[in-house]
Amino acid sequence: MASLSGDIDAHPATSSTTDGWPHWSILVVDDEQGMRNFLIKVLAPRCRFVASAASAEEGAEWMLSQRVDLVILDISLPGKNGVAWLKELREHGYSGEVILITAFADLETAIQSLRAGASDFILKPFRIPQILNAIKQCYDRAQLRRENYVLRRNARLPRPTASPLVGQSQATSALRDAVERVAPTPSTVLLQGESGTGKELVARQVHARSARSQGPFVPVNCAALAPDAMAMELFGHARQTPQGTTHARDGLFYYAQGGTLFFDEVAELPLPVQATLLRAIEELQIRPVGSQQLLPVDVRIVAATNRRLSDEVAAGRFRSDLYYRLRVVDITLQPLREHKEDIPDLVRHFILELAPALGVEPIAVSDEEIRFLMDYPWPGNVRELRNLVERSLILGSLNLSALYPPLKGAMADGSAHRPTDLQTLEKQHILAVLDSVQGDKTQAAQLLGVSRRTLERRVAEWSLRERPLA
Repeated sequence: MASLSGDIDAHPATSSTTDGWPHWSILVVDDEQGMRNFLIKVLAPRCRFVASAASAEEGAEWMLSQRVDLVILDISLPGKNGVAWLKELREHGYSGEVILITAFADLETAIQSLRAGASDFILKPFRIPQILNAIKQCYDRAQLRRENYVLRRNARLPRPTASPLVGQSQATSALRDAVERVAPTPSTVLLQGESGTGKELVARQVHARSARSQGPFVPVNCAALAPDAMAMELFGHARQTPQGTTHARDGLFYYAQGGTLFFDEVAELPLPVQATLLRAIEELQIRPVGSQQLLPVDVRIVAATNRRLSDEVAAGRFRSDLYYRLRVVDITLQPLREHKEDIPDLVRHFILELAPALGVEPIAVSDEEIRFLMDYPWPGNVRELRNLVERSLILGSLNLSALYPPLKGAMADGSAHRPTDLQTLEKQHILAVLDSVQGDKTQAAQLLGVSRRTLERRVAEWSLRERPLA
């Protein structure tokens, strides 16, 4: 049986250093006991753990139940040789790094090794700096692949504002204080608030001010994932093909290692995935779908929702144990209508932020226009305000008439009359936006700065209230 040696607790580390690779697990496969002991002694203080095996068969048995980031593999082994086993590993979907070592090698062996998928090839005997440098190069390549994946994935997601928490209101000051207190801790954070209040921005601020700031920030929109694909997206999978080979795929937990995993719209998680997520948070390990391997987890969880999770728990749509596990720290973001005194600062900030990005001149905003903005109910919250500023910069002036139709006439004749019923204003604005895009709810939701599901719920509520009694 393969033996586990140098079992070291994981601790935060986000980039390769000369001291080691604290998130990595390494398997040494060599039939020489002395070589195994030597590598274990060198590597155990530098990584999460080192496992050792005397043959390819023992190594394969170990890898059935444990994920290994790097295999240091001798070519000359009893039974199956190293190159043959490496080919099998790649055919079965193993995507980790492999360093081949051998005391007997020629050019043909080196070529076969590289064709089989070896990351590096080292001749015995070798010095400690030589093997450490080879591992460092493998680690750097793996980190680069993870970073590129996160960057490509984030590029496909809706662009969040990179703004700091702008405003001097009591609500915004309290939010800044909460972020400063929470960020340095490892605790799970639950952000609650309406759509468009800036929950992802706060999550990014928590990450940026934490010890994990140099690690990846990986957002996942739970409302955008198909329920049957969600578990595979989060935890990865080992998919069996009709030919009998397995194509493994790492999940978002893997790519967020050493950083923060942000669950946006966490209330949309299906109940089976909620159970798996709870187990992952409590046991600090995950099992990819269709695999027997366990993957250690070293991520910070930040979750967000525009629903009251306590109501979802009461309705049986969200697990109570997961709810209490997520809300170790609970931060509620206030809607913009509750801190309208921040609107002038937000408008100035968005103009300065967006004008250079759009390649346009900043616009001037009068005190009268600010007063109209202060009267508006902002159903889409800060996101809707930002969208309005962006649209206004493109048009060359503040586009107040887009908020609700009566403003156009009021601004033209100087009338001081403005609607004051916030629910009526909200409904009037949403219906006007829907009318302007010929009922396209996806486009209307983007213009309003809310999710399509939120928009559909509002429209459904109005329909129910206006339905005549039987």
